[in-house]
Amino acid sequence: MDLLGTALPALAEAFGLIFSLKQMGWLVVGVLLGLSVGVFPGLGGIAGLSLVLPFIYGMDPVSGLAMMVGLVAVIPTSDTFASVLMGIPGSSASQATVLDGFPLAKKGEAARALAAAFTSSLFGGLFGAVVLTFFILIARPIVLAFGLPELLMLTVLGFSMVGVLAGRSLLKGLVAAGLGLAVGAIGEAPAQGSPRMDFGSWYLQDGLQLVIVGLGIFAIPEIISLLRQDRAIAKDAKLGAGWLDGVRAWWENIWLSVRCAVIGVIVGVVPGLGGSVVDWIAYGHTMQTTKDKSGFGQGEIRGVIGPESSNNAKEGGGLVPTLLFGIPGSGSMAVFIGGMILLGYDAGPQMVRNELPVTYTIVWSLALANVLGAGLCLFLSGGIARLTTVRFPLLVPFLFMLIAFAAFQSKQSLWDLGALVAIGLLGIFMRRFEWPRPAFLIGFVLADQAEVYTYQATQIALSRFGRGFMDGFTYMFSPIVIVLLIITVASVWIAAKQSAAIRPDDVEDHVWHKAPGMIFTALVALFLGVMLVDSLMVDVLIDKVFPIVISGFGLVGALLLLGQMARRPASDGVFFDGELYGSDARAPHGLWTMLAWFCSLLVLTSLFGFVIALALFFVAFLRLRANVGWMRLIVMTVAGLAAIILIASLLNRDFPPGLLQSYVDMPWPLRGR
Repeated sequence: MDLLGTALPALAEAFGLIFSLKQMGWLVVGVLLGLSVGVFPGLGGIAGLSLVLPFIYGMDPVSGLAMMVGLVAVIPTSDTFASVLMGIPGSSASQATVLDGFPLAKKGEAARALAAAFTSSLFGGLFGAVVLTFFILIARPIVLAFGLPELLMLTVLGFSMVGVLAGRSLLKGLVAAGLGLAVGAIGEAPAQGSPRMDFGSWYLQDGLQLVIVGLGIFAIPEIISLLRQDRAIAKDAKLGAGWLDGVRAWWENIWLSVRCAVIGVIVGVVPGLGGSVVDWIAYGHTMQTTKDKSGFGQGEIRGVIGPESSNNAKEGGGLVPTLLFGIPGSGSMAVFIGGMILLGYDAGPQMVRNELPVTYTIVWSLALANVLGAGLCLFLSGGIARLTTVRFPLLVPFLFMLIAFAAFQSKQSLWDLGALVAIGLLGIFMRRFEWPRPAFLIGFVLADQAEVYTYQATQIALSRFGRGFMDGFTYMFSPIVIVLLIITVASVWIAAKQSAAIRPDDVEDHVWHKAPGMIFTALVALFLGVMLVDSLMVDVLIDKVFPIVISGFGLVGALLLLGQMARRPASDGVFFDGELYGSDARAPHGLWTMLAWFCSLLVLTSLFGFVIALALFFVAFLRLRANVGWMRLIVMTVAGLAAIILIASLLNRDFPPGLLQSYVDMPWPLRGR
């Protein structure tokens, strides 16, 4: 009764906030942004949230949360367009949908596949919100029992799960997480402020920002990859008939949808798993529970319903560790935590204690956003399908414009764009050699809080050990900590057993070149070695322990991976190379040529400032790379510049200035700052 007495007023207040005209407006904005991002293959929730993070500075906190939740909720729905119409996973959460969704589209049943997918996504999203609502009622007293040792152990549990994201190589997942931790530890230490790995640069003193890392690791590699194809995203936009048939197919398989939604919630709750595995687990369950398996991979509607039910439900599950413990349940939840921090909220027990109405606002904004997103996807399907027939080079200038502008809002420095290129290059090679980028991002996001929890828990434990061994021991090894430790060990063991079976391995008979993957691994080991040496040189003991441990373990993992590569044959999947297999291998344009186009925007900006550089970039790219006529070129350039200037004006943002602005006084927006 006490729980209900506390929760019901909070829930009523949350509904009052959600259904206010202002919050509904921002929720719709988030849904529209998520719909726009989800249509483009590969971008997903991480890139979408990274793109809007700079724009939520100064916003009303609840409005900012509504916009972020709207974006997160609709991407697992809208990314289905790419999976069904193009045969390209719209994001990591829709990989399995391709297996049967695309064959259905080729059969002329795209509308049936999309309708079944959107209905399943809607059900999964609502199911996740309902589960989360009641789980908060049960979990709140448990959350209040969590202290620093328990939170530290939860963080360790989150790290232990990222190995599942590795696919064919558990070591790659663990080293990727260690690399993310090392990059996250760059800058001043949170305890005593000692500089670490900043090389005397003022830009690195505060470390790299989440916006830069999110865009560089995820958005840049996918955009460069699509640009290299030099074609439209899809060959046609024919949807066919059968919308009601798709809804009817979902209803006929409703219990499959329920089971897969439960799988989605459970996988979402486990920190670190998230969308990269949930659709494959649900797809595997769907196949196992179907008597006639011959239709799978050929256009079986159940192969769409199962994964789509799970990947929306996992967003509700992912909010459990995110909101209650501050541990991201997926890569997008990692960025979501960063957005909450910008809005003045700290995810974790204090959020449940002090901001319960806001917590419920997030939960039911997620449910409402799923309803709006599914409805909009059904309504806009025809137009969106036609958008995918536009040649991708025509869209690239606009995407580069938004990404560069968003990155600059990090520290308002040209170094922001330089850091974006550097992290983007890392993301390109991680994608090429199949290193799990969500594992890297989770390590980066959790680095700071892992160090803070370690420092604070150690200080308290030492003071208690001073009063007696048992006092300190019982503080550090409470029953909750012991249970979490057992779960962590079990998770590592399960990950080691199942990591190779999470995703289908369709390249077993391919022969790779061993050298490229080994060189990249060696460079990762070199960076971790430099980090270890630099950490050993830090004067303050408490500031050097954490980076020494993470860089040391990461280095050991990288060296073990190198040893594993040296022993295994060239046909082993650990040598996966996207340049030799898949769409990148058949790309008509080289990687470095396409990356040079993005770098040229950085060079032009450093010389002439962002707005002038953008005008020059649009003209050069559209004329030389996209082969656009002059009249169309002028219209697209003016439209792009007008859009970005309008956005900057409405949000009171500045543009990067260049060398020219230091000599010539210009009016805004040409002057930059």
